[in-house]
Amino acid sequence: MSEQLALLGTSADPPTVGHQALLLQLLQHYPRVITWASDNPGKRHGAPLDLRAQLLAALLRGLAESRLEHVQELSSPYAITTLERAAARWPNAELVFVVGSDLAPQIPGWRQAAEVLKRCRLAVVPRVGWPLNEATATTLRELGARLSVLPLPVPASASSALREQPDPTQIPRAVWPLVREHNLYGLAQPQPAEAMPPTQTSL
Repeated sequence: MSEQLALLGTSADPPTVGHQALLLQLLQHYPRVITWASDNPGKRHGAPLDLRAQLLAALLRGLAESRLEHVQELSSPYAITTLERAAARWPNAELVFVVGSDLAPQIPGWRQAAEVLKRCRLAVVPRVGWPLNEATATTLRELGARLSVLPLPVPASASSALREQPDPTQIPRAVWPLVREHNLYGLAQPQPAEAMPPTQTSL
């Protein structure tokens, strides 16, 4: 049986303790987890793609998990392109495309949606306030999705909310040096030590 490879693209704008928890939880379900900063031209970002990729890479270095890998080359505006690149890089792996439940209703409108779902298993992680309803699940299955729901205990932590209202407790310690260096998100000023969360290595 082919080894399952979990693929998670994220805005990483900035990476939060929620991203950190999700990546660590995915390692409890899959032998390897691959992540990248996503290239989504339809979203407004607080930092350019190359800098978001650096922030995500910093988070992974802090976690120091050998089964967790940052492969920025997978990033594309289109999931079908990402999956083609992943299949070329890991031809013997079973690809599992991981999305948050907030994105699930958008999948039928993706470029070559049926082909996307043919090339991977689809794993949906419920987000607080974004339940996966049965109508969406049915639509995805009718398109060919091999769908699973991963009810992972991920903290409610949204990058978009953090950009609007800076909260230093939501930024993993490993990400701080780059945040300060580039004066990002209104969080660049030195923070009191007690406001900075310790690096998580397990949940």
